[in-house]
Amino acid sequence: MSAVVVVHGGAWAIPDELAEASVDGVKAAACEGFSVFKRGGNAVDAVEAAVRALEDNAVFNAGHGAALNTDGEVELDAIIMDGNTLASGAVSCVRNIANPVSLARAVMEKTAHIMLTGRGANMFAESIGITTIPTETLVTEYERKEWEKHKNYVAGVMEDFNSHWAHDTVGAVAVDCAGNVACATSTGGIRNKMVGRVGDSPIIGCGGYADNFSGAVSCTGHGESILKVTLARLILSQIEQGKSVADASQLSLRYMGDRVRGAGGAIVVSPSGQWAATFTTERMAWAAVESDVLWYGLDPNMRLKEQFST
Repeated sequence: MSAVVVVHGGAWAIPDELAEASVDGVKAAACEGFSVFKRGGNAVDAVEAAVRALEDNAVFNAGHGAALNTDGEVELDAIIMDGNTLASGAVSCVRNIANPVSLARAVMEKTAHIMLTGRGANMFAESIGITTIPTETLVTEYERKEWEKHKNYVAGVMEDFNSHWAHDTVGAVAVDCAGNVACATSTGGIRNKMVGRVGDSPIIGCGGYADNFSGAVSCTGHGESILKVTLARLILSQIEQGKSVADASQLSLRYMGDRVRGAGGAIVVSPSGQWAATFTTERMAWAAVESDVLWYGLDPNMRLKEQFST
């Protein structure tokens, strides 16, 4: 079977001035993930590589470009999951780490645990030789200005809600030629969040889930809403009941909107290679590579394609 990689750069009201850079960023990340297959890598390798590319791109809210909490600090969350074994690794409230998705993978592969948080996660990173970087190198001038402008969290959230929750978590899902699926999700969270706040992104079954029996999902949107409905697992349960990946995503996102007034998006891939990129926000930057074709979009019903090139 043919391999597939799908990525998202977050579901929110992406302003026009960030639109082109957001689309370029997800296209590059999808190509980076798919290139891993060309080099003999598996689905877990592919989603890690794709998300690292997004974390390194300051246009997105993960790693470089991360949102600031009420104290003006960066606290990062990430998850990675292997659909073959259900092995998973996650980190939350991590500081001074450029690529939290790789730290999450280390938790999965080098510890007996699934999630490490805060000081413990940073201590583990130090113990395995992951380089830390000064927080200020992760913070963009744009984010610093936005943070100053929205210092009140409640007011900020209401403003964000009116623009369909302005959060741009990043993520990737993949299926490799062996039919193994994987997911990865990474975020800087909500601007002006309380210190120590953890959203859906690093929580298994919420921000992401991968199972060879049904598929892989990475979610984006309002974290508290996604947590309430365990969105990633909800989508896969719909697939298990016979729905297509697109219908499962749309039904689950609609349910989240109806039940808890939350907007968001999801990317999904099945073990057979079916995939979908769905959202209920104004925009979501996404891209997918299958059979050497690169698909991408930003607005509802926008689905463009071009030839994949490394």
